[in-house]
Amino acid sequence: YGKQETEKLRSNVEEQLSRLLQQLQDCEEMKDDLDEDEYETTKSESIEQLKEFEASLQKMMAGDMTLVSELGSTRLAIQGAISQAFKTPEVIKLFANKQLPQLRLKLTQIAEDLKLKRLDQDLYTAQRVEILAALNKLGDQLSGEEAAFLEQNKTQSIAEFVAASSDIGGDGILSTAAGQVKAAQQ
Repeated sequence: YGKQETEKLRSNVEEQLSRLLQQLQDCEEMKDDLDEDEYETTKSESIEQLKEFEASLQKMMAGDMTLVSELGSTRLAIQGAISQAFKTPEVIKLFANKQLPQLRLKLTQIAEDLKLKRLDQDLYTAQRVEILAALNKLGDQLSGEEAAFLEQNKTQSIAEFVAASSDIGGDGILSTAAGQVKAAQQ
């Protein structure tokens, strides 16, 4: 695991370097077509971007940023937790795509299915717990009754999923990495 991500990172690094060097070369070739201020601004911005890029590479080489290992282990933890916690493919899909309204709709549908006897109580409870856990992890506000139901009925695997995704800190590692990947692609 991680070879594809490492190769993608290497490819992005090479493309970024190539783009920055091309930008600097274009600036030099267009020197006569630009006024002095445009030329100096473009050149200094290109050099500044190269310096920032070089600093990022130094961090990677020094081991300060282990993108593949950190993200890989995080992703594996999430995948493992989800595969154990969620048994309903539709809920997994809606959770992965962060589709809060559709999860709420699914919650309403399973309640109707229970009333119409299309779903037995055990299956209803299991699906409701999955949906409520997904909504909770996506930051949706659960009602008092929903939170109590989740707490009372959650399985060990749902509890582990909640703990694993809390350890990740959605605004921490993932958004930082996303920002770094976006920066590397530009």
